[in-house]
Amino acid sequence: MKQGWKTAGLGLGAAALVAAMPAWAQTALVKAPDAAQQATMVNKGDTAWMLISSALVLMMSVPALALFYGGLVRTKNMLSVLMQVFMIVSVAALVWCCWGYSIAFTSGGDNQFFGGLSKAFLIGVSGSTYAATFSNNVYIPEFAFVCFQMTFACITPALIVGAFAERVKFTPLIIFTVLWMTIVYFPIAHMVWYWAGPDFLVDAPTDYGFLWGKGALDFAGGTVVHINAGIAGLVGCLVIGKRVGFKSEPMPPHSLTMTMIGASLLWVGWFGFNAGSNLESNGVTAVAFINTFVATAAAAVSWAVIEQVVHKKPSLLGGVTGAVAGLVAITPASGFAAPMTAILLGLIVSPICFFFVTTVKNKLKYDDSLDVFGVHCIGGIIGALGTAIVADPALGGQGVIDYTQFPAVPAASYSIGTQLLVQLQAVGITLLWSGLVSAALFYGLKLTMGIRPSKEVEVEGLDINEHGERAYNY
Repeated sequence: MKQGWKTAGLGLGAAALVAAMPAWAQTALVKAPDAAQQATMVNKGDTAWMLISSALVLMMSVPALALFYGGLVRTKNMLSVLMQVFMIVSVAALVWCCWGYSIAFTSGGDNQFFGGLSKAFLIGVSGSTYAATFSNNVYIPEFAFVCFQMTFACITPALIVGAFAERVKFTPLIIFTVLWMTIVYFPIAHMVWYWAGPDFLVDAPTDYGFLWGKGALDFAGGTVVHINAGIAGLVGCLVIGKRVGFKSEPMPPHSLTMTMIGASLLWVGWFGFNAGSNLESNGVTAVAFINTFVATAAAAVSWAVIEQVVHKKPSLLGGVTGAVAGLVAITPASGFAAPMTAILLGLIVSPICFFFVTTVKNKLKYDDSLDVFGVHCIGGIIGALGTAIVADPALGGQGVIDYTQFPAVPAASYSIGTQLLVQLQAVGITLLWSGLVSAALFYGLKLTMGIRPSKEVEVEGLDINEHGERAYNY
């Protein structure tokens, strides 16, 4: 059966393995295997890793993101942020199973912008159906793939809420989540990550998403997750408006302890996010793992150094923000970079994000409460463009795979300039589509049911007014 999976090419590991096989073993590869044949091509280690990775990515949303965001808001809004993140994850999981998986990861035929509904409500998906990986004749149970991708669909809309935290009504936010996922997230995931699979592409040379076909590289979600959510967050904070008292009264984080715990859990969970995106447990998985580790460390150090220079005091908030920026930047490049270029990417992204969350935000006077745009969108853009550079084998990168041949082989050549143009297209399309649709959705909700609470409610806090309870009862 045909399935669609991530990235136009990711690493030399699979192809190098095939090239090293004796001739008789290479000819034994099965082209376009059926379900019965795929069942013999499943490795328990791959399956176990994918299920563990799915749990790690879920942990990134709840509790990690919820605590990270919750600690940054004021006491009166802590519970509202926890509730928003928790329920977005819950609703997103249901939407994913009902129609999201099918739209994102089934063939759209001649349409390369979104899939069909052939697997809506997970019709045809069972314990005996399988999903392709990036290696010829290597498969994982389809439910493992469904669960893994579901966690990405859960965390992406949850990221958005940080941009307008402390001033959004709960019910309109949930309605926005369902609509945004359907119109924005699923189609972009399809465009970037869907393809027929290494055993099928030769016979189905046009069965892929639009940006995958262009050759866009996004190992684990720089465009699909971070740029996508980041630009939606910026649009949301502009449409909803600034918090009451913004720039006229102090709004310090109420618990940087919780924020640090959340950031640390994000770092741990991100190994599932990035290394899990290889869909197998092999050498490329280890590449993504170490790159995720060192790029994050470099970005945290880089941000602390900047604050030492600018403010004479490195802050915990700055350190964990830098770590998140590093995680965001390495996400699209994690399976392509070498550890030293990953470190460089981490060192570079923090100064740029620092500039946006301080200078640019203050200059333009928009109220991105928790710097979703400045960290996730900007960091995602740096990572997406940087992927074109760090993937170059001449710089120690993993290169790309030519899946138009069976078995797949390493691409004959690699051009940073050519790849950079492709990455720019992917970034531009994501910014344009997510930005425009998000604006339409936010304005639609604002003009109909209203998306912002009254001034009185906002001043008193969302916890007691939206949810009838408080995070803390003294």
